[in-house]
Amino acid sequence: MKLLDNSDKHLLSILPDIILEKLNKKAVEFKFIGGGSYGRVYKTVLNDGEIIAIKGYKLQEMHREEAFQLDFLSKNTSVKMPEVLFTYEDDDTAILAMSFVEGQNVLMPNFLFKSKERKQKFADEVISGMLEWHSITNDKFGSLSNPVYDSWYEYYQKEKQTPWLDGLKKLADKGKFSNKKMNLLYEATEFFNNLPQEKTKPVLIHADLNIMNIMADPKTFELIAFIDPCGSIWADREYDLFQLRNMWGDAYGLYETYKRRSKTSEFTDFRVAYYGAMLEASMRLKGGHIVPLWEDLNFARLKKEMKKIF
Repeated sequence: MKLLDNSDKHLLSILPDIILEKLNKKAVEFKFIGGGSYGRVYKTVLNDGEIIAIKGYKLQEMHREEAFQLDFLSKNTSVKMPEVLFTYEDDDTAILAMSFVEGQNVLMPNFLFKSKERKQKFADEVISGMLEWHSITNDKFGSLSNPVYDSWYEYYQKEKQTPWLDGLKKLADKGKFSNKKMNLLYEATEFFNNLPQEKTKPVLIHADLNIMNIMADPKTFELIAFIDPCGSIWADREYDLFQLRNMWGDAYGLYETYKRRSKTSEFTDFRVAYYGAMLEASMRLKGGHIVPLWEDLNFARLKKEMKKIF
């Protein structure tokens, strides 16, 4: 995928004309409200008072993928998700316009001070929405639009594990990735690949349901919406779980609530730790935003799970 210019200067210079063309409305105010690994999001006020969200991407094609995923996921959960308004692309730009979702993402530290009971109620709300997706099944594993794999391991090893490890090894050889982490991944991969391959059904997953992508009411701590899917696929449902522990997701008991409400495999904790460490490390290969703290947290969790096993 081609790297694009998603800088403030570039996007704010072209967005007024694009919005006028697509919506026949004028943008009167832009406010940067945050961004993830691959995009920057602006709260945009239009001349008729409507508020929308505009996301500019670092990588080509990601705007179309996210638009498709938002539409597909929103049809299969009762939790609110942003409505796609339009997409736009040219040689240097990829944009997705969505309805604006009120509330705050749960990464905000003010939610940490909510009561234990309120946190549990919130966790139950999140997991209920997630389980709605996990009840939607398919015959094959893989992309939402064209799944072709008969087994989860076949998909994961070919599409993620092998290319990620090969790419990380090249970085490690150049001194751009920790050899200690590389060796831990190799050791964990050998164990992962020799686990019993359970015959699981492909289910619909969000794939990035961390606390940054869960919106809540800052006063009541009620769930408002899920946002920003990234790589939604037909997958083994346990592949959706490592994001529940990302950042300080454990403070809300999301992962433990899922395990309490839905039966998981014997090695779920190891698999979840492995998926998390692999994904965080793979961000180095995709031009994504690297947060050393999150990467170190995931590797520490994987190391802990390996010690339990050995």
